[in-house]
This record gives sequence, C-alpha cells and structure tokens, in this order.
Amino acid sequence: MNGFDLHTPALTVTIALAMGMIAQSLAFHLRLPGIVILLLCGVLLGPDGLGIIDPAVLGPGLPILVGFAIAVILFEGGLLLEWSRLRREAATIRRLVTVGGLITWAGAACAAHFILKWDWRHAILFGSLVIVTGPTVVGPLLRRIRVNHNLQTILEAEGVFIDAIGVVLATVALEVAMHFGSESLTQGAAQVGQSLLTGTLVGVVAGGIMMLLLRWRRLIPAGMEKVFTLTVAWAAFQAGNALSPESGILAAIVAGLVIGNARRSAVRDLKEFKEQLTVMLIGMLFILLAASVRMSEVTGLGWRGVAVVAVLSVVVRPLEIALCTAGSGLSWREKAFLAWIAPRGIVAAALATLFHERLVASGDTGGESIRGLVFLVIACTVVVQGLTGSLVANLLGVRRPRGRGYVIVGANELAQVVGEALRKTTDEIVFIDTNPELCTLARKRGFTVIMGNALDDRAIMQAELDTRRALLALLPNGGVNLLFARRALEVSRGTPVYVTLHRAAIKNEHVADTGGRVLFGADVDVGYWAGRLSNGEAGVESWRFDGVPKGSNIAAMPGRELKMAMMPIVATRGTAAVLVDENFEPRKGDVVSWVTLARRAEEARNFLATHGWADAGNA
Repeated sequence: MNGFDLHTPALTVTIALAMGMIAQSLAFHLRLPGIVILLLCGVLLGPDGLGIIDPAVLGPGLPILVGFAIAVILFEGGLLLEWSRLRREAATIRRLVTVGGLITWAGAACAAHFILKWDWRHAILFGSLVIVTGPTVVGPLLRRIRVNHNLQTILEAEGVFIDAIGVVLATVALEVAMHFGSESLTQGAAQVGQSLLTGTLVGVVAGGIMMLLLRWRRLIPAGMEKVFTLTVAWAAFQAGNALSPESGILAAIVAGLVIGNARRSAVRDLKEFKEQLTVMLIGMLFILLAASVRMSEVTGLGWRGVAVVAVLSVVVRPLEIALCTAGSGLSWREKAFLAWIAPRGIVAAALATLFHERLVASGDTGGESIRGLVFLVIACTVVVQGLTGSLVANLLGVRRPRGRGYVIVGANELAQVVGEALRKTTDEIVFIDTNPELCTLARKRGFTVIMGNALDDRAIMQAELDTRRALLALLPNGGVNLLFARRALEVSRGTPVYVTLHRAAIKNEHVADTGGRVLFGADVDVGYWAGRLSNGEAGVESWRFDGVPKGSNIAAMPGRELKMAMMPIVATRGTAAVLVDENFEPRKGDVVSWVTLARRAEEARNFLATHGWADAGNA
C-alpha cells in the first residue's frame, strides 16, 4: 500500500480552498484586509514554510485554473458597476484607465531601472504588471470605509477596467520583449487594439444574449439562472481568448456590465451568488499564488525593492491622479484620497506568475526578481493602504456620514405619523413606496420620497441605506417587510432594521433570524391603524413616563386587551428618538407618542395615568 501523498493536484486545490475561506473568516474577525491573511497563509503553507502546499504539482493546470477563476471574479466586478454612476464619472475613469495606466507603466519602469539598476527590458515588463489595481482588493476596502459615492465609483470602475487593459498590455509587452524587433513592436500595437475591440464585442454579445434569456423566464428553468449565467461568463472568456489573445477578461467584464444593468430580480440573486463564489475563488488563488513565490525572491530585493514600492505610492500614483483628474470638479481632498488608494490584487499576482514561467522557460532568470517585486508591491500596498484607508478617509473628510435620518418603507398614514414623530429629532426622513397617491401626500408633508419598489437596487441605492440611523419596514404585508429587512441588512452592513409584523404568518423569531427587530414590539395591523388615522378615527398623543412605584417598567406598557385601542410608536429620550421594539422599556423622563383609537381614548388615557404616565400635551 502506498504511503499518503500530500502533494497531489486534487488535495492541493482542496487545501487551498479550505484555507482560503478560513483565512478570510479570520481576517473578518480581526478587521484586517483579507488579502493580508491570505498572503501570510500562502507563504506559511508553501514550500518555504510548512511545505503543505506545492502549486508546482498542478503543472499546466494552474494557469487554466487561474484563468477560469479570474474570469468569474472580473465578471462579478462588471456586474456591480452601475451604468448611471459610470456616466457621471466617465471622463475621469476614461483617463485613469488610459493615460493613467501609461503613467503608472512609465513611472514603475523608471523606478525599477534607476533604483534597482535593472535593464530596461525587465523594468518595462515590471511596469506593465503593476498597471492594474484590482477590484478584489479595492471593493472590500471601499465597503468597509464607505467613502463618497463618486470616489467609490471611480475606484471600483478603475479597478475593473484597468485589469482588462493591463492584462492585454502586459501580455503584449511580454511577447515584444521575448521577440524584440521593429516588426514585433508594430504587431504588438495592432494586437492591443484588436484584443480590446474583440473583448468588447464578445462581451456585448454574450451579455445581450444572457439578458434576453433572463427576460424570457420560460427558457431557463427556475433555479438555474445563476449557474447558466456563470457558464455564459466562462464562454465569453474563452471565446474572447480564442478570437484574440487575452481579450477574454475584457469580454467577461463587459458581459457582466451588460447583465448587471438589466434591472431584474434574477440579476440581484445573481450578484449575491457571484459575490460568494468570488470570495471562495479569491481565497484559493491567493493561497496558491503566494505559495508559489520563494521568500528569497522578495528578500533579495532589499531596501531598494521597498523604495520602488514607495515611489509607486507617493510619487507615481499622485502624479497620475493629478493629471487624470484635472478639471474634473473633484476637490483636493477627494483627489488626495484617490492618490492614496491603489492596492494591487489577484490579476497582478497571476500575471507575475505567468511572466515568471515564460521567462524561466526561455532561460531568462529575471522572472524571479520580477515576480518577487510584484508580490512585494501587492503586500505593501494592501497592508499599508488597507490599514490606513479609514484613517486617511476620516482625515480628508470623504466618508459618507453615518446615522443621518431614517428610511421608512411604506408611505401609508401610520408610516407618515411615525415619520412626523421621528422628524422632531432628526433632519431627514426618506419614504419608499410604489403608491403614487401616498407618495404625493408624503411630499406635501415635506418628506423626501422615492417612488419605487424597496427591493429594487435602484431604490436601495438612492436611499443610501448604509448611512442611516435606522431602517423601518411599515408596509401592510409582513412578508414583504421581512424580505426588505433581509435585503437591507445585507446592503447596510450594521444599520438597525425594524420590521412591522402582521398576523401569525411572520413571527418574532423570523425577524430575529435576519438580525432585525420587531417594530412596536408585537404584530400590528398596519392597514387597520393607517385607515383609522386617515379617517380621523385615531389620533396621536404625547405622554411622559414618570416611573412606576412598584414593579418593572414592562408593567407600564399596555397588555393584549388594549392592543386595538392604543399603541406606542416613538419615544423621545432627551434629544434622541428611540424606536419602540420588543425590548423597549420606558425610562423616567421618556416622552412617548401614542396612537390611540378615538372611541377608546378615555380607556387608553386612564391606563396611562394609572401606570406612571403624565400627559405631555398633544403630539
């Protein structure tokens, strides 16, 4: 019986997948950029560490695996780009991915030539590899920092498109360097244009086909939309590469951009699926690629290698931003933030590995130094910019404000009464509803209104859920309220979400499972109260809680017998609003707005007066 062989292709990939997920989970809990832990794990598990992972056993399968994974990763990057936002920042994005890329290439090449004393051939190849920034690193960083939307759009779009352009330029540069001559230069220039054009056309066709298939629901069986679209992304990638070398990445990005802007519910589910798949693939790739690098390649560069990284970050990038954003209308603070954020990611790592293999195969030992320097750039930019990004954004004042007003889904009369109570302590209340009449009434009261489906990405983006103090779902349909809560908690990442329940179909534990809270503390018939308020059969009164002589504060709240007669909606504690949920207990001095049924108003007032409440005047 043969002994256990750790270094088999299947086991190597399995270990890389598992360790990639473990590393990213650890990074989440440590509040560190995921790539930092992934690089450390890759080195630790690789031949220079514990020797558990040896990517060499994958042989020619490694480039194939890397190619398929990068296609999915950048397809997902295209899915997340909003066309409306791209148009607003189109001029800046266009200059960054064209002129900016050339500035980075030239600056990096000069730094490597003059600081490390490399010959121009190797210096130019290195410069072509660090053109890219990478959405795999920029995206998670921006989601954590929450910068202004224009900066987020610029950096995300730059990361996606510069990857495609950078891959083409770097691959052509490698071919020219290995077969240098006037003819190769001409052919290389023609190849760049051909690859970019081919990738764009293939991506548009693939994305258009998929968009039509998603529109005709009967053609794709329910539940198969996500995997079907995944195969289209891979098909676009391979078709592009077959028609013109290295155009497949651009084809995948453009296909994602077309599908992502289709505005269908299936696309929203697709984005969630691709995000999870991307996290898995990024973890696997970084583990494998980091394990393939020898530490001697990095340490052999010495302080001169660090100096090259410093020049890229504090000289080349600021120069690029200054030239590419001239006349853009961006403030100096916004430009300074753009100048600081340019981490390199998975595409740079993959290209560096490809260059190393090609150069070594041709007898050129310079491939090791180039790969080592690229990984040093990745490690330094990710660690430094990832750890300081929030601090820099705070110092420059470019972060989106938090805790700014409330978003209320549903513009019925009960929701507007809640909005009126909240408006006493905040500057902005935003309503989302599909009913034009209710939206008009809310506007007349001075509220900000978004007319649309609260589950639609466009309404969610307009409402800026992640900047709000809290989100309230006040539709008569408890199921839709719960769906919004799930979606809002995914998008807002930490903003409290309150859900109104109606009847027994949706229970408190369902809301708790999503991470939300039960508005008003129990199930409420929204339609009933909205109708009574509209007809003048119910009103709002303010009562101050002065404490209960005996018993807990819970005894100060009405029981089931008064459920249809009175309901607390919003408490004012000092200068702050406190929403009533299942855990609410009034404190001495709280002023609570109560909705009371007119025909049972005396009964409600008697209860309040005998349970520690004092009339605070009409609301």
